[in-house]
Amino acid sequence: MKPTQELQKEIRALLKQKNALMLAHNYQRDEVQETADICGDSLGLSQAAAQSDADMIVFCGVHFMAESASILCPDKTVILPRLDAGCPMADMITVEDLRKEKEKRPGVPVAAYVNTTAEVKALSDICCTSANAVKVVNSVKSDGVYMIPDRNLSMYVARTAKKKMEWWDGFCPTHEKLKSAEVLKAKEKYPHAVFACHPECRPEVIDIADHVCSTSGMYKFAKETKAKTIIVGTEMGILYRLKKENPGKKFILASKSLICPNMKLITLEDVLEALQKTDRVVKVPEEIRIPAKKALDRMLEVPRD
Repeated sequence: MKPTQELQKEIRALLKQKNALMLAHNYQRDEVQETADICGDSLGLSQAAAQSDADMIVFCGVHFMAESASILCPDKTVILPRLDAGCPMADMITVEDLRKEKEKRPGVPVAAYVNTTAEVKALSDICCTSANAVKVVNSVKSDGVYMIPDRNLSMYVARTAKKKMEWWDGFCPTHEKLKSAEVLKAKEKYPHAVFACHPECRPEVIDIADHVCSTSGMYKFAKETKAKTIIVGTEMGILYRLKKENPGKKFILASKSLICPNMKLITLEDVLEALQKTDRVVKVPEEIRIPAKKALDRMLEVPRD
């Protein structure tokens, strides 16, 4: 097994040689994030891919993320170093499932979380991220919205959205594991700490949070809060950048269970081999890509703050 630095050096040389851009999601292994050109959340990375003049995108994340990159930049070769890196939540709703739900609710727009397959996005009306979900739902020109696939994010959105909402009963297995008792125990141990969690967490966990935000929002919150200790309620991979960007602050993972096995599949060895062989390509067919891109484009048209 080669040393980490040697692997990183070989990867960087190959990226340059192939005019490739390496993207790493915030939940990836530390050494993968350290090697990447850009780290971020799934949609932000795909947008960076689309704006890049690279010929090849090496996406260190899970399958739906590589699909999103393919949807937004069809002229580029998108490589997923581990094709078996999937998302259990995205797999909880199929095209057949969504068709049946749409038949039950004629005329009700479907808001699809970006954590869905390209096929499901193609059958949806608009996409959303955990950061803009409330705004997206409120932007829809309809009294009701059907949200997929995450019930926890949907319930969080329903707290403030001005729409009649229904949702699919999916969830993120990693965030679902976090229990309020674990958070309360951490708060007791660190009484001056603040607790920030992801909206994919259970409602009872969200109830005791000081701040609820997406992964990108968590980096912003960590920089801005006056608190010196932050209890983190999302996947452990986020700690790499939080610690790096805030050396004077302490970060406590709310639970040891906050680890996504799919996000930890990709190793530097996988990245190197994928670059050498260029055989792990994710390509969304045009008949799916075009309607899926419309759903993403509609989301991007929603004004930001």
